[in-house]
Amino acid sequence: MQSHKTFRSLIVLMALICTSAFVSSTSADPLPREDVIDVPAVGQGLCVSNLFQTNMVIQRDKPIHVWGWADAGEKVTVKFAGKQGEATAGDDRAWKVTLEAVPVSTTPQSMTITGKDKTITLDNILVGDVWVLGGQSNMEFEIAKVNHGDVEVISANMPTIRILTVPYGEGPEMKKGFARLNEWSGWFGRHFRKGDWDVCTPDTVRDLSAIGYIFVRRLNLATGVPIGVIDASRGGTTVETWTPMPVLRASKSEHIKSMLKEWDDKVAQWDPKKDLENRVEQYRQRVEKLKADDKPIPDNMTEPTDLNPGPIADHNYPSTCYAGMIGPIVGLSVKGAIFHQGYNNALQGYEGALMYRDLFPEMVKAWRDTFNDPDMPFGILSLCTDGTPQTRDDYVEKMLDTGTYIREAQYKTFLDLYNAGDKNIGFASTYDLRRNWYHPQLKIPAGERIACWALATQYGFNRIAWKPPAVVDMQAKDGSITLKYESDVADAEGGAIVGFAIAGEDRKFQPADANYLQTGKDGRGRPQYDRKTLILTSPLVPNPVAYRYAWGRSPLANAQSSLIPLGTQRSDDWPMDDVPLGVLGENPDPNNARANYGTIRRVLREEDARRRLFEAHAYIQAHEPDAQAQ
Repeated sequence: MQSHKTFRSLIVLMALICTSAFVSSTSADPLPREDVIDVPAVGQGLCVSNLFQTNMVIQRDKPIHVWGWADAGEKVTVKFAGKQGEATAGDDRAWKVTLEAVPVSTTPQSMTITGKDKTITLDNILVGDVWVLGGQSNMEFEIAKVNHGDVEVISANMPTIRILTVPYGEGPEMKKGFARLNEWSGWFGRHFRKGDWDVCTPDTVRDLSAIGYIFVRRLNLATGVPIGVIDASRGGTTVETWTPMPVLRASKSEHIKSMLKEWDDKVAQWDPKKDLENRVEQYRQRVEKLKADDKPIPDNMTEPTDLNPGPIADHNYPSTCYAGMIGPIVGLSVKGAIFHQGYNNALQGYEGALMYRDLFPEMVKAWRDTFNDPDMPFGILSLCTDGTPQTRDDYVEKMLDTGTYIREAQYKTFLDLYNAGDKNIGFASTYDLRRNWYHPQLKIPAGERIACWALATQYGFNRIAWKPPAVVDMQAKDGSITLKYESDVADAEGGAIVGFAIAGEDRKFQPADANYLQTGKDGRGRPQYDRKTLILTSPLVPNPVAYRYAWGRSPLANAQSSLIPLGTQRSDDWPMDDVPLGVLGENPDPNNARANYGTIRRVLREEDARRRLFEAHAYIQAHEPDAQAQ
């Protein structure tokens, strides 16, 4: 860590040489990293934002916005692909030039930025589509670490794919730019190269998002269009940190207001001096213990003297990741974005899930506004799995999980926008790509699923299936629930469909048998079925009024259409604390969530036991004649 700090201090010693010195090249090959030292977000004199570099991709068919800094009053001229524009740097040194849109081009081109006495040249630029990746660690998870990622890495000689990973931004203030650096990761205990546009090769792709790489690889192979991918994801983050603060403050949602109040209270209560006193006391206690144990005091152990910034330094402080990682690319013309997130919001309890349902559609709109395109393609990947898989034995107990409500919120956000006429909103489920931890390494199928959406809706390959079939009609009567879907629903293995649960007015769910609606018989007397229509029944739920599907963090669920899994869904709006009905009584203690959920879990476990006992009796009765015959 100390060597990294020393390395970065070279910037000061070299008088902050501007970005152009490190990005100019006359070759179509990417610059070797060993020739590049850390580059600050904003340099001295004439410089261009680090977003613009040799090897990048410019978005086709949209205005080209280029910006940077120069001396106040300095005239700046930008030339690219036969287009030219000029601007004058303001008192804050900032300038911005907008060029006319240009068509797709796989021919490397140069961009020049010229000031009063200096010219910056950026080479090997392609014109195609730029996609932004957002979310937390399951989006950030590198291609080199996933199942079969090694073969993807060695095959990644993709010269018309260009990759950029944005460094983490710190603090809630909007950032003007990002640095080019080797960023230290305490989680992995090593540095990650960030902030550089690279040509996609086996050497450069290893640390790129697995989902993101598979996504753009499919797009590039299918279309031949150059693709630029900007990875702006960060592990352990919440939806509120990816949303602009003005959007958060303007929200009328009581759940969002409550979330903001909690953060505001934390900031108001923060006492940096008291915190320093506590850290000094802890330091002195540790020193005394080392002395008492006759152990040496480490050289890097010194008494704290700095004041910590407190809650506003938390990477999940509202809008922090938006300000620090999306902020530096605000104004860039892009094709679209894909987003995979939700784990940390699932840790916030049911109230957090309600907040997520209110905020997520606002976040999608905010990103579209950010890139000045209200119809910008936006693909949603649902929350990943976690924990041991749901089974028939513990089915009802494992329906109690906040993450399922997050996953439902993501699907409902998609459905609401799609049904309102939004043809550029996409969705892909990932709940079947299971592993028993929160970083399931089955990322390649996830990337390909969201690529199917983009190829079908944005690139004209409309024969590709991507959309999970939605319910078009539901009827609850005669001891069953009838669901009619847009298209055929089946199990990919050809077996029984599992994953549906039904409940009556008592809100006691039980797994349901799912059978097709029989429509008649053919000429040989064989039954014929409507495979778009499912009849849900359970002998333990005589009068069902509601259903749920894939309701578990790692759900027992196999329904799909054309290999597209159904979205996590339900017909009810019952609060998690009221399923089953009345378990916590009329006045549950809101400050004792652990005890409340413990009570609910016990009741759900009893429901599982009731079903198993019922099924055991049914089995014995069905086989009793066979036993007597023996």
